[in-house]
Amino acid sequence: MAGKNVVTLNDLNFESEVLKSDKPVLIDFTATWCGPCKMIAPMIDELADETAGTYKVAKLDIDEAPATAAKFGIKGVPTMVVVKAGKETARHAGANTSKAKLKAMLG
Repeated sequence: MAGKNVVTLNDLNFESEVLKSDKPVLIDFTATWCGPCKMIAPMIDELADETAGTYKVAKLDIDEAPATAAKFGIKGVPTMVVVKAGKETARHAGANTSKAKLKAMLG
């Protein structure tokens, strides 16, 4: 379950929440069956809490939103993608990351 400052994305709200966002968005492409995704979930929640109002942090379950995951060419989870002004600006695949690295991707 995502933290209070984490937006849950799906194929229907992706455009309004991400592509039309006035703030940079960090998308955590995840899946319920993914162990490494569960390992980094607390870090994603902390990042969302620390950057609320400045950035948007969101989760997208690839099994619940396959069209969006395919559009971004997601090959494995977890994959974090930053979208600014409707365009991808940064990407990191795998759980081997830090909150500082993800924050740097946003900034």
